[in-house]
Amino acid sequence: MEFSIKTGAAEKQHGNCVIVGVYESHQLSAAAQSIDEASAGYISSILKRGDLDGKIDATLMLHNVPGTQSERVLLVGLGKKSEFSEKQYCKAVRASIKAAAASGATDATSFLAELPVGKMSTRWKTAHMAEVVLDATYRFDAIKRKKDAAEEKAAKRGIKKLAIAIADTKDLSEAEAGLADGKALADGVSLAKDLGNLPPNVCTPTYLAEQAVKLGKHYGFKVTVLERDKLEKLGMGSFLGVTQGSEQPPKFIVMEHLKGKKSQKPVVLVGKGITFDTGGVSLKPGAEMDEMKYDMCGAASVLGTFKTIAEMDLPLNVVGLIPTCENMPDGRATRPGDVLTSMSGLTIEVLNTDAEGRLILCDALTYAERFEPSVVVDIATLTGACVIALGHHATGLFSNNDALAKELLHAGETALDRAWHMPMWDDYQPLLDSNFADIANIGGRAAGSITAACFLSRFTKKYDWAHLDIAGTAWKSGKEKGGTGRPVPLLTEFLVARANKANKQ
Repeated sequence: MEFSIKTGAAEKQHGNCVIVGVYESHQLSAAAQSIDEASAGYISSILKRGDLDGKIDATLMLHNVPGTQSERVLLVGLGKKSEFSEKQYCKAVRASIKAAAASGATDATSFLAELPVGKMSTRWKTAHMAEVVLDATYRFDAIKRKKDAAEEKAAKRGIKKLAIAIADTKDLSEAEAGLADGKALADGVSLAKDLGNLPPNVCTPTYLAEQAVKLGKHYGFKVTVLERDKLEKLGMGSFLGVTQGSEQPPKFIVMEHLKGKKSQKPVVLVGKGITFDTGGVSLKPGAEMDEMKYDMCGAASVLGTFKTIAEMDLPLNVVGLIPTCENMPDGRATRPGDVLTSMSGLTIEVLNTDAEGRLILCDALTYAERFEPSVVVDIATLTGACVIALGHHATGLFSNNDALAKELLHAGETALDRAWHMPMWDDYQPLLDSNFADIANIGGRAAGSITAACFLSRFTKKYDWAHLDIAGTAWKSGKEKGGTGRPVPLLTEFLVARANKANKQ
């Protein structure tokens, strides 16, 4: 997709398609009003016939509208004007690009960024338009070798060039900056989606490490990959216990984006990288087990976020840690009842080998101490219990610091990648007691997502920490099966806000 920024009246735009908004009750946006006046009330007359009610997501394509220079005018429903918000804006953008792509148009000029969206700036509106458009047009067909006729046709059609119209030339630089932000974020989200969507026989721990190295070479940040022998010397017995049943060698990826002041303590992101999770000896049911290729989406989100902040050249020190391996059953695999010794020295009784994500994360969280971090945020498809609690809309957020939790919640609201703050009171900690080790790796069925977070909290005593459980938000099932790229938008917004704050000090 080729983007550009432009100004000018909607009716004077040349090309295949002009996109304008219409509110409910036949209220026209400024751009739609401009076309209506140039066409002697043509749009108003169409609306009076009831062809478009203005409800959000509704679209109507008009051809050869009098008084206009464009071949088509696409009307997009905006819903009630009094309720038009950030979410409605993104819905309208998504609906518009899908409707335009379904036509014969190959280029379009969208006037939706001129709409007032609460207190959001031109930069925000332009960034989100680019992000939503690229998300809506994302396709994953890297593995397919033969496409059917419908797929071939769809690939050839669609908008190849999109101009984003803004009302005032004085906002041009802000719009250009927003466009750059949106494209950078979309690139990171696409990378996270791609990695999640790849089959597990391709996206192995070795493959993830190779992608990290490629990113580092391309953008100029340091990448170190620790192999099994180094992990053994570090005493990462918990991490290594998970990988015992797999033929694939484990990898521990360390990425360092150091663009802040030397004195600035880094933000550390830790991503769970189980490239396939059978459950181990505690084998999962066969139904939908193929989706366990998405158990590395925490790792994918860290890689995606690093791509985005590298493209932004974000002036902040950020470290990414990715423990990655498979969880497979064989004669060497860890058994329920085994006791593992973590890097921290704490012993862990493994009561369920399917609670493996916390076992690789705990060693990574201990490793994070050496960077003397300002904060640590781990991202993991950790528990099915979180899906039961929050469904597929909100990411579960746990933290040992309320101020950090508020930062992440605000970032999620701004990025439209929302999280929900879950409790992690000391009352839950005794559920992890073990008769044979310092801690058990599960706390029973009740409050499963909370006890998983409580487990991780035992390894984060030396810094401020937050845990994002993305089990319900990292991918979609069913007809739309595929990675979502979440929470790259949340993490990016969080890091950008931190960088802005650091530069003001």
